[in-house]
Amino acid sequence: MEESLPVPPLQPIGLPGNPASTFCFRSRLPLPVAMRLGVEETLGALNSALGPGGPVWFKETHARHLRARDFLAPRRALQARFGDDQVPEGVVHAIVGLQGPGVAPVLCCAPTPAGLALQLQRSAVFERVLCSVAAYAAPAAPTGPTPRVVLHCPALRGSPSTLRLSQLRAVLVADHLARILQAHKVSVRRVPAVRDPHMPTFLRQLRVDWPEVSEKPSTEALRNRAIAELSPAREAGALPPGTLGRVCLKELMEERGRTAGYDPSVDSCLVTEDLLSLLAELQEAVQAGAEGSSLGLAAAPDAGADSYVVLHVVSCEEEFQQQKLDLLWWKLDHQAPLTQKHLVCGPVKVTGAPSTLTAPEYYELRHAQVCKVSSLKHGKDLEQDPAWMEIFRVLSVATIKFEMLSTAPQSQLLLALADSSISTKGSKSGTFVMYNCARLATLFEGYTCSVEQDLLRQTAALPLPCPTPGLHVAARTETVCKFLVQLSMDFSSYYNRVHILGEPQPHLFGQMFARLQLLRAVREVLHTGLAVLGLPPLSHI
Repeated sequence: MEESLPVPPLQPIGLPGNPASTFCFRSRLPLPVAMRLGVEETLGALNSALGPGGPVWFKETHARHLRARDFLAPRRALQARFGDDQVPEGVVHAIVGLQGPGVAPVLCCAPTPAGLALQLQRSAVFERVLCSVAAYAAPAAPTGPTPRVVLHCPALRGSPSTLRLSQLRAVLVADHLARILQAHKVSVRRVPAVRDPHMPTFLRQLRVDWPEVSEKPSTEALRNRAIAELSPAREAGALPPGTLGRVCLKELMEERGRTAGYDPSVDSCLVTEDLLSLLAELQEAVQAGAEGSSLGLAAAPDAGADSYVVLHVVSCEEEFQQQKLDLLWWKLDHQAPLTQKHLVCGPVKVTGAPSTLTAPEYYELRHAQVCKVSSLKHGKDLEQDPAWMEIFRVLSVATIKFEMLSTAPQSQLLLALADSSISTKGSKSGTFVMYNCARLATLFEGYTCSVEQDLLRQTAALPLPCPTPGLHVAARTETVCKFLVQLSMDFSSYYNRVHILGEPQPHLFGQMFARLQLLRAVREVLHTGLAVLGLPPLSHI
């Protein structure tokens, strides 16, 4: 049994401006060794300190209240737990003395009209977070076996010239999901391998990481099984050319599909060589998992088809056909994974451009707009400069990805394609995020330059989709984009309000270094978020 921690020494201190209490308790605990602090871990410890019962504490987020507290246990919740009596003094002592893995150090805790208010040792928390920001920007290490995912995006079976905007949205969502899952050490295999000769170039243009042409897997076993399952020959006259036949799915639909949420009108599927080729590729992706994932991770000893989740990321127009494909796979392959999920991307509605706009046309439109806006900003034509053209390509892709990913994928997406939507002043645009990324780069470049010029020589002595019942799954792929936009807005406000690189006066160095440390952390978080989107940081715009 682990030895219990002694009750820490507590020091009663006054709480100015608090009519409900003349004292609070302040911790004099020494700071524990550095470790990753967490809101979830701190909330868990706070709720445990109150004794048996449901969660009571919540993290304060309102700017006005954050001036006085970081966490609050509401008065009504405390009354339900302790009656009309005050929270026992021993409980308050225990709260102030909280320690444990990931638990933030507490400064003081006191009753207020709103409830029990708690403030952290903020300077200690800030120091520990900012000095090890990489640990917070990276996903937490998995605590158990990681799942295996086959990520299937049927939109990539065609060519760029026929790729609709709703399909492009599915492609970008699939790529973003793959990056997030891999960052969490999840084994991910992407299907299908791109075969159209023009698609790899277009995907590289969009900075989408997807496997290219590979050898077509054998379809012989699946073809033989399909032929054995074909409907009677009398129906052959109604089949389109190039079709092997029709396979009835009614029995499987009743047995498995209806309870999982499949469309009850799915009753049969036309079997073609292309369809069998895709099934064979899905089949091979699952079977290849025993040899490790695309991350080079060793598979678990019990790795098999049922240890995989097959996630089909489809546009709303493709979902019905994908449901048929799911059932056909189960019909023809008894070892097919039992868990298949659909992430259905909603429709894309366009204003300011034809509704028939294809994905390449959309990219070219955004690229032309970026070039135009940049030329107006800088007062000259920059399209002959290779370095600037690379920046324009990155800005174009950033604009597209933030537009496509900033809305929950299941929702309808409204695209306004006017020139004004890509301005760096538009606080919700990808170019705004990249602009502030460049601002940070310029700031640190200026600081480094100042150091090199000895101006400061006196200081030398400073995503996962969670498993859910049913066919459909939701994914909050908009989270990263929204976070980066909000972070950029906060940084932009701070940058415009605070002078970072002050005069080289010794008495100002401490303040300047503290601000630089904060912004270095902001820069690292921003770069990490952009990497999840497949976007490189820019040093200037």
